[in-house]
Amino acid sequence: MTEYSIRQASLDDAQTLAHIGVATFVDSYTSEIEGPAMMAHCTREHSRAMYATYLEHEAAAWLLEHAETGAPMGYALVCPPDLPTELQDGDLELKRIYLLSRFHGSGAGKALLNVTVEHAQNLGAPRLLLGTYEENFRAMAFYQREGFETIGTRKFQVGDKLFDDIIMARDIG
Repeated sequence: MTEYSIRQASLDDAQTLAHIGVATFVDSYTSEIEGPAMMAHCTREHSRAMYATYLEHEAAAWLLEHAETGAPMGYALVCPPDLPTELQDGDLELKRIYLLSRFHGSGAGKALLNVTVEHAQNLGAPRLLLGTYEENFRAMAFYQREGFETIGTRKFQVGDKLFDDIIMARDIG
């Protein structure tokens, strides 16, 4: 069993978030997205500047780190929602939650999710929402076990390809 720790990220962690963002996105979607489109997406969406912008504007992030080495294993990012669905005042979006695949099933993803739920509770958010690829059956099953329900769909574009995502929500109480 791999030991890990979770800590809230600061603006100083923007580059680390960018690195683990690229690593986990590539790790998750290598078989789904063509190389050039993936690299363009990662350059745009997982840059140090993008994570710094999130952290400077109403977002919170957490790093999951290997207990012995301090190397990042995953992360979560929560922010105001940007989803094409009816929103409630105070909703939050779990914009990103990624874990390197070798650590799936270790309990680390659940621990990371629990930190985001606690954050949402502390802010008095009525719901935590997220979008996930409709063919990411492992993720969908995980979210359903954790109390999320499907409330809509969206299109997610990477390069020239459109992917169908589902939008899920969990009441926070």
